[in-house]
Amino acid sequence: MTSATATTPLFLSHGSPMTALEPGAAGVFMQTLGRVLTHAPYARPSAILAVSAHSLARRPTLLVAEQQHAVHDFGGFDPALYQLRYDAPGAPALAAELQRALPGLLQTQAMAGLDHGIWTPLRYMVPQADIPILPLCFSPQASPAELWTLGQALAPWTTQGVLILTSGSITHNLRRVFQGDAAIDAREIAESLAFRSWWAEQAQARDWPALLDYRRRAPHAADMHPTDEHLLPWFIAAGAGGDDAPALRIHDSVTYGCLGMDAYAFGPQAPALAAALASNGQSG
Repeated sequence: MTSATATTPLFLSHGSPMTALEPGAAGVFMQTLGRVLTHAPYARPSAILAVSAHSLARRPTLLVAEQQHAVHDFGGFDPALYQLRYDAPGAPALAAELQRALPGLLQTQAMAGLDHGIWTPLRYMVPQADIPILPLCFSPQASPAELWTLGQALAPWTTQGVLILTSGSITHNLRRVFQGDAAIDAREIAESLAFRSWWAEQAQARDWPALLDYRRRAPHAADMHPTDEHLLPWFIAAGAGGDDAPALRIHDSVTYGCLGMDAYAFGPQAPALAAALASNGQSG
């Protein structure tokens, strides 16, 4: 696989499953992001290595199938949500290549299925569903540093046209989301704003020690992330971007007053991507 331009590792906050029906500001951003990334001067990705907070395993596992499809891994939502489909080709050749190159790090499992953390963003980014997708599960018990190392190991494939697309949530306390039945456009609470602002500042400064130790150093860390799994994919994308390369917030919005929808780009191409998004009416 070759590409004229290396891809930019990404972290997207996928939000509620209802984002698939109610795009809001984040969905509009994802649409623009997809248009930018799949048209010149950017090279269309040859495949997408997708990492979601909802696809977990004991150790890093590639889900290998000739064909992938949307999984409705949620309950109690609008019936129309369960009618949505996302049928895309799988990437078994990429899976075999990765496992050959990283045999002690990755295992494979014959399984199809894209959780909503994957297909919801891709529904906006690549609506034609014609780019091969390879889901990568990770362990929620892994430390940020371990997932950073995983991202570093995957980095060489970004120069071969593989887009590393990670998905989670920059803040994720569902108890707060459902507490008081907050409206989707509710004003952001102070704790969420403080955490998101701290994160963006440390990322821009490339203060990796602070970010890797975020549970002790970030304001309201345990409140905004009672558990780690929705933030851990960020570290895979960051590791793939590299220690000395930019880490930029390319989208900034909030739903339900506390569910951050921020997106980040990593690596040498991140500033150019941020500039292209700004010229298309989107900015961090």
